[in-house]
Amino acid sequence: MDGLGDRHDGRVAAVDIGERVHTAAPSGYDEPMRTLLLNLRHVPEDEANDVRALLVEHGIEFYETAPNRWGISAGAIWIAEDAPAVEAKRLLAVYQDERRVRARTEYAEAKRDGSASTWWSLLRDEPLRVVTILIAIACVIAISLWPFLLAGA
Repeated sequence: MDGLGDRHDGRVAAVDIGERVHTAAPSGYDEPMRTLLLNLRHVPEDEANDVRALLVEHGIEFYETAPNRWGISAGAIWIAEDAPAVEAKRLLAVYQDERRVRARTEYAEAKRDGSASTWWSLLRDEPLRVVTILIAIACVIAISLWPFLLAGA
């Protein structure tokens, strides 16, 4: 068992911790504080896996909360205790700096060799999608301005 959940297919299973997800324990409780390390909304799976591996490699216990069915919560990686949370945040900052440099380098290389996505390449590859989006934008603008146009007439 690493983290506070069982491992399944390389991921830590979410632990149902109920009301203990608060960053500070309610008064009268002796629970250790929980620290949010990474909200998983819009986080690519490879980045989340890298963060999990980084925490396991450094022996930092963590657990995950699963996303809910309606998309209100995207899930998160939490550190169970205060002391390792500081180290986990430092490790995450270093990892994100390295990832940012790597991503910018890859994008610069893609721009140089012409494989980076541009507006024109998107229009060429998916013309129906682009035209549909432009029509939807025009409709939203028209509906938004309609009352003002009627008031002026």
